Amino acid sequence: MRKATHLALTLLLAAGLGVSASSVNAQTASQKKPAASNSAKKSHKKKSSRRLSRWERGQKVPTPDRITEIQRALAKDGSFTATPSGKWDGLTVDAMKRFQDAHGLNPSGKLDAKTLQRLGLGSQTAGVAAPLPPTGSSTGKYSASQTARRRQQ
Repeated sequence: MRKATHLALTLLLAAGLGVSASSVNAQTASQKKPAASNSAKKSHKKKSSRRLSRWERGQKVPTPDRITEIQRALAKDGSFTATPSGKWDGLTVDAMKRFQDAHGLNPSGKLDAKTLQRLGLGSQTAGVAAPLPPTGSSTGKYSASQTARRRQQ
């Protein structure tokens, strides 16, 4: 009797608010089966957490070919005197520190965008300015002269 009274009051309230009885019945049915939906949600969470555990954070290690390319660029500058080996060893770190110090960069011995740019191996705009908007942008936020000035910087 109590459930029937509760349902009748819910229907009256829903009718006053303009909600159809079918949506109220669907809502009451979903309240009766919380265990099934909770278990489905839990299994979904387990899958997504497994997927996240495979994702590796941070910067990736350069390939041996890329390290050889960096060592050759350092040798061309005169900072690296050994034969390029494709291994990021102590000689390479020391050469990188010398190069960074000579070019006014932070002499950390680590790769960064500005160092790669100075070596001639990076992007021409890395670390220089904020990214430019697409040239075919329909936003109209920048005029052509503003975009041209930003490119010259």
